[in-house]
Amino acid sequence: MSSDLSTSGSSSELDALRDDLVAEQDALDDVVAILSVEQWRRATPSPGWNVADQIGHLSYFDASAATAILDPDAFRLGVSALVAGAIEGSVDEFTLGAFRRLAPDEQLARWRQGRLELARAAAILRDETRVAWYGPSMGAKSFLSARLMEVWAHGTDIVDALGATRPASARLRHVAQLGFITRGWSYRVRGEEPPAGDVRLELESPAGDSWTWGPLDAEDTVRGSAEDFCLVVTQRRHVKDTALQTGELGYHWLVRAQAFAGAASTGPEQRSV
Repeated sequence: MSSDLSTSGSSSELDALRDDLVAEQDALDDVVAILSVEQWRRATPSPGWNVADQIGHLSYFDASAATAILDPDAFRLGVSALVAGAIEGSVDEFTLGAFRRLAPDEQLARWRQGRLELARAAAILRDETRVAWYGPSMGAKSFLSARLMEVWAHGTDIVDALGATRPASARLRHVAQLGFITRGWSYRVRGEEPPAGDVRLELESPAGDSWTWGPLDAEDTVRGSAEDFCLVVTQRRHVKDTALQTGELGYHWLVRAQAFAGAASTGPEQRSV
């Protein structure tokens, strides 16, 4: 898909991120394209959401992301409409109501069309672009990383519901980096201030090499697999249900970690005893 789109004036890093976003979407498409109607309606770990709802959520916000890039004023009107809709009814009805009334094949087609629209919009992004969003505005690379994170996180809910497996990929680096740089946001969205001190992140990638962020002399370090860290910062697993290792400062962050925009979310309860 992305090879047909012009990305003139962009950095190779941004081009690679565009390609990775499409690859992550395609990987999830491979999972859901072959599902039966029963599987399409199967409940997922997100309360009240089935597999189709997960795809509907991605479809709605992919379209919103394309609008945010191409027409920021229209996007802000959409945010106001979403807030008003939530006051009058529910966020799910506003974002998923129309999608839920479609047949499964129509839902899949709607998601695919939205992905294409997002890819076309993303092609005009440059390194210096800032994009309005539901929280603070975001730089181009963080914005596309957030879309990739959403695909991976909601894809996690889907494969969990189906009992399927999904190999971890190098694309998790984008999710991990976003998780690291949103440490401060994870506190601010709760009206808190981060405790003093830096936290370093040392992760083992799916290929077995090392990904690191933060100063060597940080007061604390989070260590473990990239997949475990990504599951925690996207609130798909409680930190105690992973093999991540950290001290008090790192744990204080990880139980609050929220790499996505929107209102504060508490994340899943601990599964293991």
